Amino acid sequence: MNLLIDMGNTRLKWAITSGGQLRTGTPLSNTQMNRQSLINLWKRLDRPKRLAISCVSTNELLELVQSVVYELWLDVDILRVKSESHAFGVINAYQQPEKLGVDRWLALIAVWQKYHRPACIVDCGTAITVDLIDAEGCHQGGLISPGLTLMKKALGRGTEALRFSEPLVALISPPLSLSDNTQDAIYNGTLTAAVGLIEHVLNKQSVHLILTGGDAELIANQLEVKCTLDQDLILQGLLYVLEG
Repeated sequence: MNLLIDMGNTRLKWAITSGGQLRTGTPLSNTQMNRQSLINLWKRLDRPKRLAISCVSTNELLELVQSVVYELWLDVDILRVKSESHAFGVINAYQQPEKLGVDRWLALIAVWQKYHRPACIVDCGTAITVDLIDAEGCHQGGLISPGLTLMKKALGRGTEALRFSEPLVALISPPLSLSDNTQDAIYNGTLTAAVGLIEHVLNKQSVHLILTGGDAELIANQLEVKCTLDQDLILQGLLYVLEG
């Protein structure tokens, strides 16, 4: 059994793997992460043979996770995955390959290994990232935009009249439309921005669209183009790297 850990900007996701199959565990919010909450997540697991970590979170949280791992399983083999210039059939477009977020790198690896075709990969999380890969496995570069929650928070911080404390929940049903109240207008405006970004990229490309991340299903329901929902791409990428 191996343990895979994906440390994102908002939450930690994890899975155990055996025989090439993933079994995901309960995610943990970064705001709730502490020594005891991590121990509670993993204390009933058998000792993993190997452990792979992808981290775009803070160094403090990474150090916390590693300390708990060693507390539970002294001297376990930990692989901290980092972006490379080329690996697993994927060629990184960045001039400084290590600057590409490791989450995006692992999603590229997972998509190439799984689908082996040109694709547009959109991770709909804290940030919305868009990456394209061609028929030869060459990364074509990407785009980064605030995610839905970040857009809403930016409005609240930067506009006095739009400050809010409650989570924004849609009061209408799709399709998106002009709104006659502020809450719906913010909800529809941020969602339309995300949809517009994706459809703008797809207007110039004829590729397989793959969405992942926490808001993937919400955004997919508003798109006018066909797409594949494929959650846990980063964990899948970790599995390919660990077994490769």
